[in-house]
Amino acid sequence: MQLEGKRIIVTGGSRGIGASVVAAYAAQGAQVAALDVLDEEGAEVVARLNQRYPGAVTYHHCDIARRADVFMTFDAAASQMGGLDAMANIAGVERTAAAQDIGAEHWDLIFDVNVRGTLHTNQAAFQHMRESGGRIINFGSAAGLCGMPGAAHYAASKGAVLAWTRTVSQEWARYGITVNAVAPMIWTPMYDAHRAKMTADELAAHDKHLSAIIPLGGKLGNADQDLAPVMVFLASDGARFITGQTLCVDGGTVPVR
Repeated sequence: MQLEGKRIIVTGGSRGIGASVVAAYAAQGAQVAALDVLDEEGAEVVARLNQRYPGAVTYHHCDIARRADVFMTFDAAASQMGGLDAMANIAGVERTAAAQDIGAEHWDLIFDVNVRGTLHTNQAAFQHMRESGGRIINFGSAAGLCGMPGAAHYAASKGAVLAWTRTVSQEWARYGITVNAVAPMIWTPMYDAHRAKMTADELAAHDKHLSAIIPLGGKLGNADQDLAPVMVFLASDGARFITGQTLCVDGGTVPVR
């Protein structure tokens, strides 16, 4: 029970990686507030988990691109839990296009959610952690480290998240707040949707490429088995002397690149 008594907010908690992390935190003894805009799916996650861990999880509608919404929701969740010890900002969006074809609409969407959302959630968490410290975990991507042909706007947004994380970790260290990022390569519903758009030939080429660049197993990792335990550690007291880092949970992909 690494997180016994911890009070944690998780954005993007309705499905995929976010839902997996919410479940892992609850299993480790934390009170968890799951935030998302997918209300029906969020309610299902909360109902399922509260059957196993009664009263451990609550759901709150929150669009992280909207500053006022974020601060109001963080205040409500922290008040309900009696404080805030950790925050994992997992919510994000991805779009693909050749660099020359990226339009303002998709650029703005990605930066509003991935970058402004990081700003909003981190600042809101800071307000509740500045007196007693805490853990902030942001979501980067290998795209932000190595680039991602066909998704330059997404890569740029994740590069911004990583630069922000490195900087505020230094500014907020004096408050006892650690700020780290993860760069995961994990199979998600978003990835399923991406695969569904591919032709059979494209899918075969894609899988062949993954098998060549991911040393451990040749495919994307599992959220429950490969990422959630890392997220538990980063939210725990065991990570108290780690800050400003980007932890690649990717089967060894980034060094290969």
